[in-house]
Amino acid sequence: MRRDSSLPEGTVRRLTVDSKVLIGNFLGDSPHRAIDVYIPPGVSGRDLPLLVCLAGYAGSGLSHTNWRNFVESVPERADRLIGSGAMVPAMIAFPDCFTKLGGNQYINSAIMGRWADFLTEEAVPAVEAAYGCGGPGKRGVFGKSSGGYGAFLHALLHPDFWSASACHSGDMGWELLQLMDMPRTLRALAKAGGIKPWLESFFAKDKIKDDDTHVLMVLAMCATYDPDTSAFMGVRLPVDPETCEIIPDRWANWLKWDPLTLVETHAGGLKKLKALYLDCGDIDQYNLLYGARRMKRALIRHAVPHIYEEFSDDHSAIDYRMDRSLPFLSAALTA
Repeated sequence: MRRDSSLPEGTVRRLTVDSKVLIGNFLGDSPHRAIDVYIPPGVSGRDLPLLVCLAGYAGSGLSHTNWRNFVESVPERADRLIGSGAMVPAMIAFPDCFTKLGGNQYINSAIMGRWADFLTEEAVPAVEAAYGCGGPGKRGVFGKSSGGYGAFLHALLHPDFWSASACHSGDMGWELLQLMDMPRTLRALAKAGGIKPWLESFFAKDKIKDDDTHVLMVLAMCATYDPDTSAFMGVRLPVDPETCEIIPDRWANWLKWDPLTLVETHAGGLKKLKALYLDCGDIDQYNLLYGARRMKRALIRHAVPHIYEEFSDDHSAIDYRMDRSLPFLSAALTA
């Protein structure tokens, strides 16, 4: 919902990409992917920086361009920020990376698919070729929650591709985030009779409840961080289903993908970025504040330039934080 109808309005156009890297993925998700692209008012997009929005779990980039009641969509927010002079004009791409297991962490997985390759080899090049935007030194990535995780991981692992990153309440600190939902997940799986019957029941439901989504999210993380091609939908647990005790070799596979682990060996790449932004709410209900604070300390220890902010809120409905990150990213990529 636009706050100021007098401001110039940008346009949103849709590209489609027939992905080669997603063909034959284990889950059977379609390789035919839509990407919504925001073009600021009064420009063609050529030579502008490109920002890529990664959606949180259970979301899609396409949902960020839809009309919303009482709050702005991301294109409407960009219109306001650009129209007021708070933000340098930038293109924004919104790729659809939704999967059958309900989400995406934007890394390559034998089960979920080659999503890191999709972004860097197909989605972003397709947008840049269509509009003449972005390119080396002018690409930024941002997101919240799982999208924030993706934005930070891509900055860590692909600093020669991306030049700026903003992570809003991103996943980090696995023992406080990932393990906390295991007991609830085990109770739900036990009631259903195991992973396979639970998933089959989930996909047969006419109505999905929040508790169901949280269980599915845990199973999606299993398929992402410790994929097992011999298991139903590639899912195996990192804990004993009877006692919830950690299975060391499986949990070690998860820990390899915790940003707090990866930063210790990849911090040097972050120094190549033009801009790095992280924030988190001080009452985040997924305990992400503590992971964010640890990351802040790690970045300081490794002398990585960044901006870190805490704000007075939880994990939900915090798109308003983009008022901080979008101008920061676009200015850095324009300089």
